[in-house]
Amino acid sequence: MDYESSLDRAMDSVPEIDSSGERLSVADAQAQKDGAFTRLTNLEEIADTLSRTPDHLHRFVQRELGTNGKLEEGVGRYNGNFSGGDFDTAIQEYIETYVLCGECGLPDTRLVTEDRTPMLRCDACGAFRPVSKQRRQSQQQQQRDAVEESETYTLEITSTGRKGDGVAEKGEYTIFVPGAQEGDVVEAYIENISGSLAFARLESKQN
Repeated sequence: MDYESSLDRAMDSVPEIDSSGERLSVADAQAQKDGAFTRLTNLEEIADTLSRTPDHLHRFVQRELGTNGKLEEGVGRYNGNFSGGDFDTAIQEYIETYVLCGECGLPDTRLVTEDRTPMLRCDACGAFRPVSKQRRQSQQQQQRDAVEESETYTLEITSTGRKGDGVAEKGEYTIFVPGAQEGDVVEAYIENISGSLAFARLESKQN
């Protein structure tokens, strides 16, 4: 076999690399009502497309929607009434934060952890950098304090959730406090914790 034939054969065996940035095709979110809950029936399919675990995507969707939920057999189940568009918006935010490379914009990334810091490693351009946080974070938000059920904490409400609940950050936890408003400093009793989400009862507001 001559050199040119060998070269042609080798080139034929190399997969084509599409660098257009349009190779990521994600299915529309399929929302299904289930009483007081809404199911995201194709969550596992979407996570597979993104090369991420269903649990990681599910926890992010919970946080974006400001609600509690459960992942069962690849289907996300969330407390509240949500549309497919609501899920699509949350998933797009996830893609921009945890999938697309900040340097080349391609989805050829792997989510890894170094020194407890989530990092994106891009196989297309070689970039390796911490995951870009989209939310504002204060020094208090960056602390890794533990949050426990049946405990009361002093919290600063930094934003408002989709349902109008006050939202605070403490360490790795996002805490929802009904009755509190952005800018309030409150005493809140933790009633329930689900993953990195905590749901609290407003005890009092500081003047």
